[in-house]
Amino acid sequence: MSGLVLTTFDWVPPPPRGFVRDIRIRWALEEAGLPYRVESVPFKERKAVHFEHQPFGQVPWLTDDGLSIFESGAILLHLGEKSEKLMPTDTRGMSDTKEWLFAGLNSVEMASLPWSLCKFSGQSSDNPIFQQFESFLKVSRLPHMEKVLATREWLAGPFTIADIVMADTLRLVDRFDGLTDFPAARAYVGHATARPAFQKALADQMAHFAKAD
Repeated sequence: MSGLVLTTFDWVPPPPRGFVRDIRIRWALEEAGLPYRVESVPFKERKAVHFEHQPFGQVPWLTDDGLSIFESGAILLHLGEKSEKLMPTDTRGMSDTKEWLFAGLNSVEMASLPWSLCKFSGQSSDNPIFQQFESFLKVSRLPHMEKVLATREWLAGPFTIADIVMADTLRLVDRFDGLTDFPAARAYVGHATARPAFQKALADQMAHFAKAD
């Protein structure tokens, strides 16, 4: 069967539900109104076919009429090229979207993910490694994003794949109250996640994993 197929795990433990990376792809597909179906691979016993599509044994990956794409950023770029609802077609709009997409994946998520993992694992604030991660995130990254987000609704003009990545990245920080001192960033996350496409993507992901309990 041809068409767009999103592959994710058949099940994950409750804590990461709602944050597994397939939510970014679900969100984009819902925003664009592109028809797709979801398939699963085992979470506990990852087989050879899984590593053929995703060499690190992670999810998601997307197949599009035989083309298999892994890494959420690469998948979002692919979908952006398929729909003007996800990325403008003019040169400036495309450039701005790609710029902020990579900023989200690289500059911001590079700082937010280790901090979030420390919070998730219960690292205390007096841990010197955690303090380094907190400084990286809350001194070197979030204040700069706060200034940007205080002056615009979306990063590249209209809502784009860049906002999907940035909002999802900041959403994980906000899960641990990391945006308390950054009201523009917190408002941006709330504005993005109030979109019907995100709400459906979140509900679908939660239902998908709950079904396997």
